[in-house]
Amino acid sequence: MQATTIIRKPIITEKATAATDQNRYTFEIDRRADKAQVKRAIEELYKVRVVGVSTQLRRGKSRRFKYGLVQKSSIKRAIVRVHAEDRIELF
Repeated sequence: MQATTIIRKPIITEKATAATDQNRYTFEIDRRADKAQVKRAIEELYKVRVVGVSTQLRRGKSRRFKYGLVQKSSIKRAIVRVHAEDRIELF
């Protein structure tokens, strides 16, 4: 996979923004991507040194509509820890 298809978008929430002080950045990624692919993609796109990658698979919740239950899609997110001297200027 290419780096642009692995990294979908950054997740900008209050908790994710507070984690940038500790050099941790949160991204929504492709469900089929593994940690090694995420590390290579971040290093290629943002030109930083990645120290560690943690991943989460957030299951989609069920919603009730007038015609029955609908399952929202699941997302996979990666929390990337970069080297102390590097920063991602996106945040």
